[in-house]
Amino acid sequence: MALLYSIRKLPRNIFNLNAFYINSSFSSFPHQNQSRWRSTSTEISDLYDRPPRRDPLDTSFNDPEAAFRSKTTWEVVRAYIVYTLCSSNYVVERNMELMKLAKAILGERLFRQLMKATFYGHFVAGEDQSRIVPTLTRLRSFGVKPILDYSVEEDISQEEAEKREVESSVSEIKSSEAVSEARSIGGEMPQYNVTKTFADRRYKVQSARTYFYLNEASCERNVEIFQESLHAAAGATYGTGITAIKLTALGRPQLLLQLSEVIMRARKFVSEVIGGQGNVIGQKLNAADLEKRLEQAGIKDTKKFLAKVVKDSEGVIHLFPWSGIVDENFQLSDTFRVPSLKEGRMVRLISQLSSREEEMFRNMVRRLNTLIKTARDLDVRVMIDAEQTYFQPAISRITLEMMRKYNTNKAIVFNTYQCYLKDALKEVSTDLEQAKRQNFYFGCKLVRGAYMEQERARAAALGYPDPINPTYEATSEMYQETLAECLRRITDLREKGLQKRIAIMVASHNEDTVRYAIQKMKDCGITPEEKIICFGQLLGMCDYITFPLGQAGYSVYKYIPYGPVDEVLPYLSRRAQENKGILKKIKKEKRMLLSELRRRLLSGQILYTPRGNYISV
Repeated sequence: MALLYSIRKLPRNIFNLNAFYINSSFSSFPHQNQSRWRSTSTEISDLYDRPPRRDPLDTSFNDPEAAFRSKTTWEVVRAYIVYTLCSSNYVVERNMELMKLAKAILGERLFRQLMKATFYGHFVAGEDQSRIVPTLTRLRSFGVKPILDYSVEEDISQEEAEKREVESSVSEIKSSEAVSEARSIGGEMPQYNVTKTFADRRYKVQSARTYFYLNEASCERNVEIFQESLHAAAGATYGTGITAIKLTALGRPQLLLQLSEVIMRARKFVSEVIGGQGNVIGQKLNAADLEKRLEQAGIKDTKKFLAKVVKDSEGVIHLFPWSGIVDENFQLSDTFRVPSLKEGRMVRLISQLSSREEEMFRNMVRRLNTLIKTARDLDVRVMIDAEQTYFQPAISRITLEMMRKYNTNKAIVFNTYQCYLKDALKEVSTDLEQAKRQNFYFGCKLVRGAYMEQERARAAALGYPDPINPTYEATSEMYQETLAECLRRITDLREKGLQKRIAIMVASHNEDTVRYAIQKMKDCGITPEEKIICFGQLLGMCDYITFPLGQAGYSVYKYIPYGPVDEVLPYLSRRAQENKGILKKIKKEKRMLLSELRRRLLSGQILYTPRGNYISV
């Protein structure tokens, strides 16, 4: 990963309290919490003074000592208890009921203590940005960096979720004429229809958080929460931190839905012109050929449309001026018009939006700009999470425009690609091509995906093609092919003297995927210290992958959730269910935890205190 500094490159006076006060927003913390930061400053200063340690990597990931070196013996025991509970169908299927029952019986204070001693303590770093500092410090001392996520989730009913989603996904203006016009390009697209059956986007989703739109004020509050995470990452990670953001937290979902449909219809338009498939940039449309084809079709009034087409010497990049849409407040209703070969005239690809809806879109973009500007100023990176396929074209398009705007000197903004999708490789390839042709740094996080069951059920119910790869093996192959394409591009750029133009996070709990990435790094001559490739896993999951990587000098991250106990119960519920789905990994982790307990008992290290002298790259 193209990160700016490792800790060893920082000026030594950053550990002086006065410098720390200025550079890490120390003064923004309550007086009673400042002692934590003083202690942390001293600990990291000590770490700086010690020579860095590097261990050989066991790529079988079967070394219990390396996996749990960062844990106290109680934490090893707690992890075993948590994984044992996650293996119980009864506990997992009724986990929310059981937690609420325990809270009612034990009362608020005892319930919090119980959770901190079990699930909360294992999967969550702490209640706020000051209380997570000891966890971040310890992780760093064992070579692991954080991706911070304030994991408070609304615990709303299915009925309330459906009501909010339906209301926020339908335009204020009913325009059958605009709908009819749009269908002349690409026909019916049922995946962009609103249906109450799938309005609760939590349906069959275990590994992703869901935001439901309430009003513009709630979106502004989400911005404040994300900004707090950015400041926490900056204050505790010294230029290596990342914060995760979901675009559905920043605006009305209707706008993402409509924008996604526009993007897919624009692709269909280009396909009709030249007979290709996929993204506009990937179809290699020549601007002169486009103009000639429209003349042959006898379509008038195309001059304004053609003037806005984004192109370079190699051909058309975009049909629409996305930079103007993101930066210059272009009106969506007026911008998204294309010539219809079928009707022989200009048609709208988006339903007429009210002035209030146009303002809501500008608000969404403003909020994202605010967060990325904050991240840039604090030297923190931002990862935009992937979401459902009916939102994703808009999310990716906006994210790529933010990359174009902010990734001018290094990768600050990262997009997320779900490799269980059949089009994953094609999407990454065309986005890499855009980064090359528009000369910006490209950041991507590769994941398997979080919405598989929901996506399949929705496609079957609404009658459109299943977007998901048919098998687990096909997804693994897609992941590897997509990673290989990124590495091929990196190699090509290096041969041209362009270094660190692409940064990749391999976010995977799959050992084979991690091994594949490590081998490909060796094949391409990429060293861990270059930070072009980094790895990521969730806090409390697959420590036997994360910590050996960090201790061997690889750039590796833990996804760090934090928030008050009562308000992260939905997050904990999802973690329990997700672990139930990976029983094979749980069995391995439990076996290794027992092995480490035996080793400590036999070697007299039962009171072992973790103190790492690894420095994360």
